[in-house]
Amino acid sequence: MRAKIDINEVETRTKIRAKYLRAIENEEWGLLPGDVYVKSFLRTYSEYLGLDSRQILDDYKRRYERPSDHELKPITPLGRERERQRQPRGPLIPPWVLIGVVLVGVVVALYFLGVKNKGGNTTPTTTPAQTTAPKKHTKHRAHHAPVVASTVKLQLVPTGAVYVCLVDGTGKRLIPGEIFNVGQTIPTKTSSKLLLTLGNASVKMKVNGVAVTVPSTGSPVGFDLTPRAHSMLPAGKQPQCA
Repeated sequence: MRAKIDINEVETRTKIRAKYLRAIENEEWGLLPGDVYVKSFLRTYSEYLGLDSRQILDDYKRRYERPSDHELKPITPLGRERERQRQPRGPLIPPWVLIGVVLVGVVVALYFLGVKNKGGNTTPTTTPAQTTAPKKHTKHRAHHAPVVASTVKLQLVPTGAVYVCLVDGTGKRLIPGEIFNVGQTIPTKTSSKLLLTLGNASVKMKVNGVAVTVPSTGSPVGFDLTPRAHSMLPAGKQPQCA
């Protein structure tokens, strides 16, 4: 109001709908799509107004956010954890069972050897054709192990408004929490490991050229992507770019 900026002008510049801007001004957080969008909208709006976005986000977290589940998890004593690791994970086979199995195998082998010897030792005769025939050498084809990629490549195409937060294995932000709409290009990223948070399922996703289905859960979706495989991340381990 002091800068005499109209709310419609802010909507045009920031791509944030006017009703969400009014909700932010009135601190009606329930009218916004979700917590991820709240932080993204607060940062974009405050930067447009020339305010300290980091301080505003810290104030929001202090006043409205609750500690996450992993912050409330009690710390297990190191000694108890070591004792748990030392405990056997399955039943051990007694030594006498192994000895018995070996003895049975020896007896069976001796039995079949005796039966074979009773049948008589016959020496195969060699015909001249067999002695003069050239030996055929069989060519063995070398079987090479499939080459495993050392990096993972991520391609995203928005099919609607979608929030994207992407970091590598060291925690470096590759896509620092942005909202992309249909027609916009999401940068393709490659690394030895990628951690991804999507605000919703409005996106087509490929990992190393292979299509991956993004489930529609109604809440942010997280992925752990490596050259060998990819897996879903629980909410407490999803990367946060805000």
